[in-house]
Amino acid sequence: MTPSTPKTPRADRIVVVGAALFDGGRLLAARRSAPADLAGRWELPGGKVEPGESPEGALARELREELGVDAEPVERVPGEWPLRAPYVLRVWTARLLPGSPAPRPLQDHDALRWLTPDEIWDVAWLDQDVPAVREVAARSGAGLHGHAAASRGAGDPQGPAAARQPRHPGS
Repeated sequence: MTPSTPKTPRADRIVVVGAALFDGGRLLAARRSAPADLAGRWELPGGKVEPGESPEGALARELREELGVDAEPVERVPGEWPLRAPYVLRVWTARLLPGSPAPRPLQDHDALRWLTPDEIWDVAWLDQDVPAVREVAARSGAGLHGHAAASRGAGDPQGPAAARQPRHPGS
């Protein structure tokens, strides 16, 4: 298996599911607390699909374990993004079920933040999540070319550096 091979057999990949969890038009970002090389960076919550589990089932389970919420996948976001081999990231939009508790950082995270469309790039996303977040933002109307981000001087709204840099020094 080579990294440049566009299609690899399913047996050679482990799927990691990510949730673009929306509530009231806001996207939930979760700040990693571990491992050390990822701590302090933000991601879409989720995790590994276990053997015999559907990706949608894994997403609901991971959100319950990591955030203490009852949520359901809504729609798969087109695309698949390589992580460290043999992992690949697939993302679903998701929503909280009626009566679900509010999300709280239970596992692997120390903070959560609901981001409005013009705040999507205010956090330092993990590099591997940037392409998925970009796709989610474009599909949700919070695209990188939004007038709010450009008018507030967010830097280059088209480059991944804008996604990795905090907007305010010391934040």
